[in-house]
Amino acid sequence: MRIVPLGRRPYAEVEAAMRAHTAARGPGSEDELWLVEHDPVFTQGVAGRDAHVLTAGDIPVVRTDRGGQVTHHGPGQVVAYPLLDLRRLGIYVKEYVFRIEESVIETLASYGVTGHRVRGAPGIYVRLADPFGHARLAPEAADPADPFHGLGKIAALGIKVSRHCSYHGVALNVAMDLEPFTRIDPCGYAGLQTVDLRTLGVAADVDTTAARLVAALQRRLG
Repeated sequence: MRIVPLGRRPYAEVEAAMRAHTAARGPGSEDELWLVEHDPVFTQGVAGRDAHVLTAGDIPVVRTDRGGQVTHHGPGQVVAYPLLDLRRLGIYVKEYVFRIEESVIETLASYGVTGHRVRGAPGIYVRLADPFGHARLAPEAADPADPFHGLGKIAALGIKVSRHCSYHGVALNVAMDLEPFTRIDPCGYAGLQTVDLRTLGVAADVDTTAARLVAALQRRLG
């Protein structure tokens, strides 16, 4: 898997390049992992509802063909786009999502932070009261009325698979301006709190976190 560092780029430019790259792929095309920081932007998934954008203000809203609802990208966030041939890897979409989430959990663990999954809500979450505690979430303990009670979302996941080839990917919050997340229902969930490593008291930078995430993704995705 070839690593392609893109630096800071506008979202629409990179999204168009991903689609073009995927459309041009053949059976022998090399898998790639693109790393980028985006200028501030809200992105809507293919089924995204406008009502989940509460007040965009001066931040553009871009519709995409990925799954999921609305999220925010901005400086201080590691965005990783695995452009992979899943058939060649011998995995299906559910397994692919699991491996990406495991990579984020491993990256967080390298800082002492415990990441969690919430059933039916892709991405990774942390316990706000005890982000460094090792106890796992008990699915049966979740409040049906508020499955995110006591949790903050630290990584968002949205993918697209075309002709067995993946694009879009995962965004991990490191040290960013979190205010724009208050302008949306993050991932379609009203009131869901969004956090980053800095909020949790972790002194981390984007480059180091990106390197750790890349290493974890390489171990699981080749």
